[in-house]
Amino acid sequence: MKKEEFRKLAKGSFLYLDGATGSNLQKRGMPIGVCPEKWVLENKEVLIDLQREYVEAGSQIIYAPTFTCNRIKLKEYGLEREVKEINKGLVAISKEAAGKKAYVAGNLTMTGEQLKPMGSMDFETLIDVYKEQIKYLEDGGADLLVVETMMSLQEARAALIAAKETCELPVFVTMTFEADGKTLYGTDAVTAFVTLQQLGADAVGANCSTGPDKMVEIIHSMREFGSIPIISKPNAGMPSLSEDGGTIYDMDSQEFGREMKKIVEAGATILGGCCGTGPEYIKELVKNTSTMKPRQIEERGIRFLSSERHTISFDLDSKFLIVGERINPTGKKKLQEEIRKGQFDLVRDFAEEQEEKGASILDVNMGMSGIDEKAVMLKAIETVTEAVSLPIAIDSSHVEVIEAALRHYPGRALINSISYEQVKFKNLLPIAKKYGAMFILLPLSDKGLPKDLQEKKEIIGKILDRALELGMKKEDIIVDGLVTTVGANPMAAMETIETIRYCKELGLATIVGLSNISFGLPERSYVNSTFLTMAIGAGLTMAIANPSQELLVSTAFASDLLMNKKGADIHYIEYIGGQKEKKEPGVLKEETKGEPKELSWKEELRESGKGSIARTYFK
Repeated sequence: MKKEEFRKLAKGSFLYLDGATGSNLQKRGMPIGVCPEKWVLENKEVLIDLQREYVEAGSQIIYAPTFTCNRIKLKEYGLEREVKEINKGLVAISKEAAGKKAYVAGNLTMTGEQLKPMGSMDFETLIDVYKEQIKYLEDGGADLLVVETMMSLQEARAALIAAKETCELPVFVTMTFEADGKTLYGTDAVTAFVTLQQLGADAVGANCSTGPDKMVEIIHSMREFGSIPIISKPNAGMPSLSEDGGTIYDMDSQEFGREMKKIVEAGATILGGCCGTGPEYIKELVKNTSTMKPRQIEERGIRFLSSERHTISFDLDSKFLIVGERINPTGKKKLQEEIRKGQFDLVRDFAEEQEEKGASILDVNMGMSGIDEKAVMLKAIETVTEAVSLPIAIDSSHVEVIEAALRHYPGRALINSISYEQVKFKNLLPIAKKYGAMFILLPLSDKGLPKDLQEKKEIIGKILDRALELGMKKEDIIVDGLVTTVGANPMAAMETIETIRYCKELGLATIVGLSNISFGLPERSYVNSTFLTMAIGAGLTMAIANPSQELLVSTAFASDLLMNKKGADIHYIEYIGGQKEKKEPGVLKEETKGEPKELSWKEELRESGKGSIARTYFK
């Protein structure tokens, strides 16, 4: 199946999957403890009968029983040398069952070995394991691929990257979530969805985990960010042990079919069943949902970045964002010494401190002489992602370092940056597209700084046009306003402000590096904070700055407050309150003889509490 064929098939209609395979094969004679794949090859009529029942019940896509047919899992049965024959043979059996009435999906899942640093598996090794299986699934005639029951977002990414680098088949990815709405590794549904969607999955959703009644919120949370179909393949309710020690589920086929209507209302359009479901469940699913109106899937212009455990989304009028700049060895001798020794304690400290101080994104730069920058960057990213939940901006002068970081980063990162310098322009834009990254558009060329505002706009236009040609959107781009020092160019601030306004009119987000504006001037913090206020008023989206600079951060959050941005009032109050309480817990000033006691900031706000901010905060 070509991707275009899948998109046409999925547009404006439901797609019905099959139900459980393993438990139904056991009911039909497969012994416990055998290699399921080998047993099916030796008893193919059992699988053919089951899958034909699914097709008759309404399944349009059936899963080949290749769930654990990777060389790592097959090694448990001494069959790792037969990975080619087993995968191709199982796809062939399912193709026979499907005939011309259904598509066959090659099925992949986790290998059972954890990735580093929690386990011993190397990320590239895992990609190779998946590539091997995918090649044989494609050779066997699979119409599409399904990566399912994934508990690790990073392992799901590895499978998806492997698929993209091996074939052009459509790829579905479904994660498994715990009772708290997160995977075993702490990834929430929105983060999983947006990360995999941007990486190139053709449909994303949830399977296993729970019954349809408990999966509704998971599916609904994905809907807001969905530009691709959402998959729901829940269990037949909750499991328990029967008197004979078997597993039974508490939801019969009729209830399952009724509950799946809520899944459709939540936004899923690709539907099936997992553990405990059989052909009768699919029949009830089709009966209850086929006359419903499916959610219309549209391209959505949403800006978002993600780590493995957290997503931030923003638009051109959202609250101002700070990109923490401190994880950078330039001018930091102690950090340089640690990096040379292979130590990353300061990297961890800087990450945690900036998160605490209000940064929304962390810039990670490991550029210094005498090191293997690629290896150091990967270790720094690993350290940061373990320490905090904030998304990162990957900052390097080397294309190969940026690509390696994007490949290994378990989320959707921001590239800092892509200019019109031809090496970066030609090489980094396709890389950004491949890994689904956002990027900072830096209006520089091989000639250096643009000579005037018009040339800056021309460079922005050239990079923007090429990004759109490659299939990216305006929402994937953040333009650097290119701040120069006002000490050398009296119009530096105003030219940057004009750039910000110009970009906002084009529908582009913007960013600046604040400190350049005041270089060489006394009391630089006043210049920086005043300039920041002007820039936010003009529409600036974010800035690279040190979040420990209280004046700067307070000014930014106060600007949001005065511009009446959504949530800015509480954001400002909580930030200022936190700073005050760290300095002087309780009150601002002790009562002195003959003078009234000065109120704490909270008491002052409460006393004046006729305003909407006070009412909101103290409600």
